[in-house]
Amino acid sequence: MGAALLKQRKIGFIGAGNMSQAIIKALIDSGVVPVGNLFATNRSPGKLKKLEETLGVTSVNTNEELVDLCDIVILGVKPQDLVGVLEPIASSFHESQIVISLAAGFSLQSLKRLLPQVIGIARAMPNTPATIRKAVVGYCLAEGAEAYEGSVEELLKPLGIVVPLDEGEMFEALTVSCGSGPGFIFEMMLYWQEWLEEHGFEGQIAKEMVIQTFLGAAELASQAGDISIQELQDRVVSKKGVTAAGLQSMRELEIERALRYSFEKAVIRDQEITRGTAAQ
Repeated sequence: MGAALLKQRKIGFIGAGNMSQAIIKALIDSGVVPVGNLFATNRSPGKLKKLEETLGVTSVNTNEELVDLCDIVILGVKPQDLVGVLEPIASSFHESQIVISLAAGFSLQSLKRLLPQVIGIARAMPNTPATIRKAVVGYCLAEGAEAYEGSVEELLKPLGIVVPLDEGEMFEALTVSCGSGPGFIFEMMLYWQEWLEEHGFEGQIAKEMVIQTFLGAAELASQAGDISIQELQDRVVSKKGVTAAGLQSMRELEIERALRYSFEKAVIRDQEITRGTAAQ
């Protein structure tokens, strides 16, 4: 499915949470999908009303009505709620639809068990920078859904960098490092800001300084071509200088080990969710 054909497809979101809103905004801003072809349902009406008022998305009364209406259905509900959402409407899906789940830890096998008649099943894991079209988006396809790969990629490309993956260890790693990654980075930015405030900077100025430091470093790396991140770091560090002293302390405190441990704890939680949803 090319971009022109995608414009003709009706796309429905079951669940209007933050990630669904981020994807909808990116699709509209990119012009890939006309706003008149975007539909949504949500358990509570507040978020739907916000989508209607801010983005012009059409709200639909029931999930079943949305499935009947749309060519592509994106499941934007929490993994623990997905079975309860899909079971009552499973028979409404048909084999020519594309179904994309955003639920962390909800396997393709579990989706296929709930929707055996649907061939085009995929999982996608964007992160919140999708709102500004700067996301990393991983996706994997169910067995037999290879013919739908182009359609899934075309839909996800407006969000940012798209990474096709097999389900399993690499998808878990992307979920943690990129899907959860902004949360970890914001945690570090908070430490930066708090430290600056402790040293006399007003809160808003400290925030702007932190944002520009992280943004500048990321942009520098982005424009560095074949220059490695290690080499970029080396260019900042002078022997026995200020940066070297700080980095030595970070390494003595085993910051890398702490981060790796945090990542692995997040992977374990992702696996727990997968086992829990598989048992439903």
